[in-house]
Amino acid sequence: MHCPFCGETDTKVIDSRLVASGSQVRRRRECLSCHERFTTFESAELLMPKIIKQNGSREPFDEEKLRNGFARALEKRPVSVENMEASINKVKHYLQALGEREVTSLVIGERVMDELRLLDQVAYVRFASVYRSFQDLSEFQQEIDRLQQDHN
Repeated sequence: MHCPFCGETDTKVIDSRLVASGSQVRRRRECLSCHERFTTFESAELLMPKIIKQNGSREPFDEEKLRNGFARALEKRPVSVENMEASINKVKHYLQALGEREVTSLVIGERVMDELRLLDQVAYVRFASVYRSFQDLSEFQQEIDRLQQDHN
């Protein structure tokens, strides 16, 4: 770690503590050259996989797209922002846990539907209707029937 005051690379850790929910470590350091003290924060860098679109193109994972998909499905539904964010985090953690460099957009879509099914059934049907390109009312009815069977 470079000292921010003199640029030396020789520093020592004086104190380490967990920050927030334990996902970050706060370290108090001292430069062995100029004896100035400073604080650093350390957290694990978890890489998200690239997304393989249905047309075969690849793009970086975009959390904003994921969040917008949830928000559109949950629009005007009685689901808190905290619950939506928790579901978004579950999808992200699932993708990270796969350990793959690339995943298909289908994997993400199915996982989002799993989360929406637990959050709000109306939002789930909304998302499924767009995701699966429902063409008529019978497809909506089939999905609703499937939900009712799962619920019983």
